[in-house]
Amino acid sequence: MKTMTVKEVQEYMNTHKDASIIDVREIEEVKAGKIPGAVNIPLGLIEFRLQDIDKSKEHIMVCRSGGRSGMAAGILDSRGYNVINMEGGMLDWDGPTE
Repeated sequence: MKTMTVKEVQEYMNTHKDASIIDVREIEEVKAGKIPGAVNIPLGLIEFRLQDIDKSKEHIMVCRSGGRSGMAAGILDSRGYNVINMEGGMLDWDGPTE
C-alpha cells in the first residue's frame, strides 16, 4: 500500500486541485474539522459505499492517526482501487480545515 506524509499530501493537493480525499473518521470526529473538500465515509461504511468511490481516480485516505485510514486503504486496495494512506492522520495535519 502506498503512503504519504502529511507534508507530501499538502504538496500533492497544491498541484492536484481535484485530489480525492476520503476521511474515514466517525461523523462526530469530522465535525471538529476536516481537510477542505474531503468526503466523509466512516470506516465501518466503506464496503457499503464502494459505488460512491470512483475506481478510476486515486484517493488519499485520512483518519485521526493513520490506523483506520490504513485499514480502509487495505480494503479498497484489495478491490482494485488506487489508494494512498496519509501517515500521521489529522493529528499531524497543520493545514486548513473546514
